[in-house]
Amino acid sequence: MAAVSLSVSTVKPLGDRVFVKVSAAEEKTAGGIFLPDNAKEKPQVGEVAQVGPGKRNDDGSRQELEVKVGDKVLYSKYAGTDIKLGSDEYVLLSEKDILAIVG
Repeated sequence: MAAVSLSVSTVKPLGDRVFVKVSAAEEKTAGGIFLPDNAKEKPQVGEVAQVGPGKRNDDGSRQELEVKVGDKVLYSKYAGTDIKLGSDEYVLLSEKDILAIVG
Protein backbone atom coordinates (compact mmCIF):
# COMPACT_ATOMS: atom_id res chain seq x y z
CA MET A 1 0.00 0.00 0.00
CA ALA A 2 1.39 3.39 -1.01
CA ALA A 3 1.75 6.14 1.57
CA VAL A 4 -0.11 9.37 0.88
CA SER A 5 1.36 12.69 1.92
CA LEU A 6 -1.30 15.26 2.78
CA SER A 7 -0.90 19.00 3.08
CA VAL A 8 -3.31 21.92 3.05
CA SER A 9 -2.56 22.59 -0.61
CA THR A 10 -3.39 18.99 -1.62
CA VAL A 11 -6.71 18.78 0.26
CA LYS A 12 -9.65 20.10 -1.80
CA PRO A 13 -13.06 19.94 -0.07
CA LEU A 14 -16.06 18.73 -2.07
CA GLY A 15 -19.48 20.39 -2.37
CA ASP A 16 -20.24 22.92 0.36
CA ARG A 17 -17.46 21.71 2.66
CA VAL A 18 -14.87 24.06 4.18
CA PHE A 19 -11.37 23.24 5.51
CA VAL A 20 -10.64 25.42 8.58
CA LYS A 21 -7.35 25.83 10.47
CA VAL A 22 -8.22 25.72 14.17
CA SER A 23 -7.02 28.62 16.35
CA ALA A 24 -4.99 27.76 19.44
CA ALA A 25 -6.92 26.95 22.63
CA GLU A 26 -6.67 29.28 25.61
CA GLU A 27 -3.66 28.37 27.78
CA LYS A 28 -4.88 30.15 30.91
CA THR A 29 -8.04 31.63 32.40
CA ALA A 30 -8.82 35.34 32.69
CA GLY A 31 -7.61 35.15 36.29
CA GLY A 32 -4.20 33.83 35.22
CA ILE A 33 -4.62 30.14 36.11
CA PHE A 34 -2.91 27.82 33.61
CA LEU A 35 -5.18 25.10 32.23
CA PRO A 36 -4.06 21.48 31.79
CA ASP A 37 -4.70 19.89 28.36
CA ASN A 38 -7.72 17.90 29.58
CA ALA A 39 -9.45 21.04 30.94
CA LYS A 40 -9.17 23.13 27.78
CA GLU A 41 -12.31 23.84 25.77
CA LYS A 42 -12.39 22.79 22.13
CA PRO A 43 -11.78 25.95 20.05
CA GLN A 44 -14.66 27.23 17.91
CA VAL A 45 -12.74 29.84 15.93
CA GLY A 46 -10.50 29.25 12.95
CA GLU A 47 -9.31 30.54 9.60
CA VAL A 48 -10.66 29.16 6.32
CA ALA A 49 -7.82 27.35 4.52
CA GLN A 50 -9.71 25.80 1.56
CA VAL A 51 -13.30 25.87 0.27
CA GLY A 52 -15.24 23.51 -1.96
CA PRO A 53 -16.90 24.49 -5.24
CA GLY A 54 -20.32 24.94 -3.60
CA LYS A 55 -23.56 23.05 -3.15
CA ARG A 56 -25.24 21.77 -6.30
CA ASN A 57 -28.80 23.07 -6.82
CA ASP A 58 -31.68 21.03 -8.24
CA ASP A 59 -31.12 22.52 -11.72
CA GLY A 60 -27.45 21.46 -11.69
CA SER A 61 -25.91 24.88 -11.07
CA ARG A 62 -23.65 25.53 -8.10
CA GLN A 63 -24.53 27.80 -5.18
CA GLU A 64 -21.44 29.82 -4.28
CA LEU A 65 -20.18 29.66 -0.69
CA GLU A 66 -20.48 32.74 1.54
CA VAL A 67 -17.01 32.25 3.04
CA LYS A 68 -13.67 32.49 1.26
CA VAL A 69 -10.08 31.51 1.99
CA GLY A 70 -8.63 33.74 4.72
CA ASP A 71 -11.93 34.47 6.51
CA LYS A 72 -11.89 34.03 10.28
CA VAL A 73 -15.00 32.05 11.25
CA LEU A 74 -16.91 30.89 14.31
CA TYR A 75 -18.27 27.35 13.95
CA SER A 76 -20.39 24.89 15.96
CA LYS A 77 -18.56 23.26 18.86
CA TYR A 78 -18.91 19.60 17.86
CA ALA A 79 -19.23 20.04 14.08
CA GLY A 80 -17.03 18.54 11.40
CA THR A 81 -14.16 16.11 11.32
CA ASP A 82 -10.90 16.89 13.12
CA ILE A 83 -7.77 16.43 10.99
CA LYS A 84 -4.13 16.89 12.02
CA LEU A 85 -1.59 17.72 9.30
CA GLY A 86 1.91 18.01 10.69
CA SER A 87 1.69 20.07 13.88
CA ASP A 88 -1.39 22.02 12.73
CA GLU A 89 -4.99 21.08 13.53
CA TYR A 90 -7.81 21.51 11.03
CA VAL A 91 -11.52 20.76 10.91
CA LEU A 92 -13.42 19.80 7.76
CA LEU A 93 -17.01 20.96 8.07
CA SER A 94 -20.08 21.83 6.05
CA GLU A 95 -20.84 25.50 5.41
CA LYS A 96 -24.08 25.18 7.40
CA ASP A 97 -21.98 24.50 10.53
CA ILE A 98 -20.33 27.93 10.24
CA LEU A 99 -22.17 30.34 12.52
CA ALA A 100 -20.47 33.66 11.70
CA ILE A 101 -17.57 35.41 10.03
CA VAL A 102 -15.48 37.15 12.70
CA GLY A 103 -14.35 40.64 11.68
